[in-house]
Amino acid sequence: MIVDERIVTFINSLDTENSRILEEIEKEAHASDVPVIRREMQSLLKVLLMLQKPMRILEVGTAIGFSALLMSEYAPDECRITTIENYEKRIPIARSNFARAGKEDVITLIEGDAAQVLEKLEGTYDFIFMDAAKGQYIHYLPHVLRLLPEGGCLVSDNVMQDGDVIQSRFAVERRNRTIHARMREYLYELKHNPLLETAILPLGDGVAISVKRTGARQSEGYQEERIPAQKDGSQAEQAPARQKGQQEEQEQHQKTEKEGEKQ
Repeated sequence: MIVDERIVTFINSLDTENSRILEEIEKEAHASDVPVIRREMQSLLKVLLMLQKPMRILEVGTAIGFSALLMSEYAPDECRITTIENYEKRIPIARSNFARAGKEDVITLIEGDAAQVLEKLEGTYDFIFMDAAKGQYIHYLPHVLRLLPEGGCLVSDNVMQDGDVIQSRFAVERRNRTIHARMREYLYELKHNPLLETAILPLGDGVAISVKRTGARQSEGYQEERIPAQKDGSQAEQAPARQKGQQEEQEQHQKTEKEGEKQ
């Protein structure tokens, strides 16, 4: 936890309950040690959605569907949500939860590797919520920028990695160094990309809120450097390895979230 636990406990004690279905799903998740977004992050999402009033939301990382359902309750009634998930064990639970909440017509779940799914999506999304494998955020970003309209909001969750991101790479466990380096690169990109205005907040496990600037021009070469495209054979061959790496990172992320939820 990157914020004093007593402060977080006090703030959360002031919170009101969610809807009955959200409270039930959250309790079931905690009982099964399944991670869901923390209470303070829930409150932030509610406020951002009421300010932004998005008509199309994209979520990268469905898990059991809790976040998508929460967003559906605080976005306009006409809003439609697309959510992406690659972890097979979570997909049927998410679909079941959407059905329980009567949100099947509002939320569309797409199964698959997020990098591949994002590449095929068309149109724009007013609000994009990223809560997936942290080491993949930097690879998702070019696609997200293409899908985000001017004035659109990108929310990236868990960007502080329990505080590890501020440490030297030599102070981080060897198995976490790749994710550590990629998250640092991602945060630098959010703050320095001319298309974005970004605030990084010490809330929960760290959250970055980015707004796409109006009239800004992307520097040439960014798309070619960042997008993990699969236009040729060499890049296509890297897809299975990238997918395996994403799966491993997602499972590690879920383990970290479980530990955070138990605190």
